[in-house]
Amino acid sequence: MKNKENIKTKFRIGVDASLLSEQMTGIGRYTNEILSRLVASDHEWFLYSHRSLVVGEWEFDNVHLRTGNVPKRLLRMVWAQSVLPYWASKDELDLFWSPAHRLPSFLPVSVARVVTIHDLVWKHAGETMRPLSRWVDATLMPEAVRLADQVITVSEHTANDLLIEMPSARGKVQSIPLGVSLLASAKSKESLTLLGLSEPFFLFVGTLEPRKNLYRLLEAFSLLPNSLKQSVILTIAGGKGWGGVDIGTIAEKFGVQNRVRVLGYVSDEELATLYTHALFLAMPSLYEGFGLPLLEAMSRGTAVLTSDCASMPEVVGNAGLLIDPNDVNSISKALSELLGDNELRINLAGLAKINAKRFNWDRTAEKTMRVFEDTIKLRQKMLVN
Repeated sequence: MKNKENIKTKFRIGVDASLLSEQMTGIGRYTNEILSRLVASDHEWFLYSHRSLVVGEWEFDNVHLRTGNVPKRLLRMVWAQSVLPYWASKDELDLFWSPAHRLPSFLPVSVARVVTIHDLVWKHAGETMRPLSRWVDATLMPEAVRLADQVITVSEHTANDLLIEMPSARGKVQSIPLGVSLLASAKSKESLTLLGLSEPFFLFVGTLEPRKNLYRLLEAFSLLPNSLKQSVILTIAGGKGWGGVDIGTIAEKFGVQNRVRVLGYVSDEELATLYTHALFLAMPSLYEGFGLPLLEAMSRGTAVLTSDCASMPEVVGNAGLLIDPNDVNSISKALSELLGDNELRINLAGLAKINAKRFNWDRTAEKTMRVFEDTIKLRQKMLVN
């Protein structure tokens, strides 16, 4: 029997931190929230990226940055399959974690592997993706799941989707829900005048791309009685994605161009302020693996409207108004209810704050670390056998 002194308790863990080299979106926030907690442990952490990191503070003695100078997205895939596994080998890792869907094919056999799968958009809403991105995900995600010792999903719905599509993964999939980001302190309602907002508003948050269903949201808004439309502004916060979603053109088509504000990408402080003072959040997505804006809004005590499909009902529980995202009339009816019924909004807002307490980044990070430790043991046992 081995002495306790000979049992390794300090591990060398590598992470694909590429998403921390660009403006923070959902998966980047997930990566940052978990890593910022895990690096407080005694383990050695190696953060790999094709470019310098711009998100997070990583100046710790046990954190080592390995960054390149790869400017183009397409070359990033080449880097991930060549330079990254070379660095992982040189750093003598015990475990490598990819927080976003893909794993290098040529990691040393001694390295345990964990991948996080956020969604299967390529399978269930592939028409809303760039053709190249859809092909890459459809090709590399199943390969990452095959290579992984353990797979983390961010919702039970994504876990079920994954096992239906890749039944051979059964036994190595674990669902660990996301947490609530503190973002920043919200500023006063009056501060929103700097963003051009001085009237009551409801809010959409997300990347502007077809999957977010903004076309139907704007059409549904246009169907409201004129008295409701003139009483509120639809405010859209989020960076541009693919697919040519031109809010101005769509709003003009439906005659609501004067009742819509497009803010683009906003800071965490601005986002917190928008969530806090919005009448409600409207997120009628066609598909989500989780839906972080729902949780962020609910934690601020803001009512939410969202779709009755994918993971969204799992996240909002009884604290949201659910719609059929393919039915414009369903969306419009829910908008009318939330805008016209102050008591309904107040009740949902109260439930939202209670529901949000189910989600906690500290628990997410703790469960993730447990997966890492268990996976290292599994890999070591496999090597011995």
